[in-house]
Amino acid sequence: MRLLVTGGAGFIGSALIRHLIGHTDHQVLNLDKLTYAGNLESLTDVADDPRYRFLQADIADRERVAEALLDFQPDAIMHLAAESHVDRSIDGPADFIQTNIVGTYQLLEATRAYWQSLPAARRETFRFHHISTDEVYGDLHGVDDLFTESTPYAPSSPYSASKASSDHLVRAWHRTYGLPVLITNCSNNYGPYHFPEKLIPLMILNALEGKPLPVYGDGQQVRDWLFVEDHARALLKVVTEGQVGQTYNIGGHNEQKNLEVVRSICALLEELAPTKPAGVARYEDLITYVKDRPGHDQRYAIDASKIQRELGWVPEETFESGLRKTVQWYLDNLDWCRHVQDGSYRRERLGAMENIA
Repeated sequence: MRLLVTGGAGFIGSALIRHLIGHTDHQVLNLDKLTYAGNLESLTDVADDPRYRFLQADIADRERVAEALLDFQPDAIMHLAAESHVDRSIDGPADFIQTNIVGTYQLLEATRAYWQSLPAARRETFRFHHISTDEVYGDLHGVDDLFTESTPYAPSSPYSASKASSDHLVRAWHRTYGLPVLITNCSNNYGPYHFPEKLIPLMILNALEGKPLPVYGDGQQVRDWLFVEDHARALLKVVTEGQVGQTYNIGGHNEQKNLEVVRSICALLEELAPTKPAGVARYEDLITYVKDRPGHDQRYAIDASKIQRELGWVPEETFESGLRKTVQWYLDNLDWCRHVQDGSYRRERLGAMENIA
């Protein structure tokens, strides 16, 4: 297959592309605007593969996207391009509205025109796979409730509201125009190449530098953690085997309180990086409680039984095994982290060549 991946230089997108190039024979076009969270260094391992191409473009630029579709002739689009950091959405929601809602609309319209131009046989097999989040469901207050594919939407932040909006647009383009879509909603991802502003990499890197480990509120918020490489396998399953018009929830079956996640990271660092910064007796001593985030959801938990039942996908990593791999990766790749932290990854990528020709 020829797969166009939007947002392929981001955390989940780059994991998906590494998986596609490393474990399949598919061809991939990575279409990414390269905002602050887009990092081509996350794709160094596949950058020279003849089945991989990169194009710097904005999904909101319908004309540019249309040109890319006609040139690359994809059999499916996997749409991951999105602004995704909740705190940033609270401080500046406009970018989230523009990319997640307007951008998805423009991408859908470019895709619809391309899809309608295809021969009947290719039109029948074409897929538009929209990758979304469990945050569109709001939060859970009981200890046993789970998000299912039929859970009503109740987004809490500008980020989750913008993603909910994009989900609704995708479903509307299926219902109104017949565009063959698939939607997935995933739980919190973690793993290698995660942008350092996110919880797990932030805690690892702060601890190694002897900086405070900020925990919102009392740290009792619960999240279902999904190892990003498990997510990549699930996405491939859905785009190749999923039923058109269906939604699939993807979760890691790993519910953890935020405070316990931070403590687990500290325990692993005690083992894997026992030499601490000056003045630090225990990594856990760096934990600092800070004012809670506005509208902070209390608990997310995914019921992933549908994708297991219908497509045979289950996560391979436990939280313990995945977190150990993640901590070790950051310890082994501090240069990648420093390039992100000091901004040099953005300067270096200016020389990246578009190789869509």
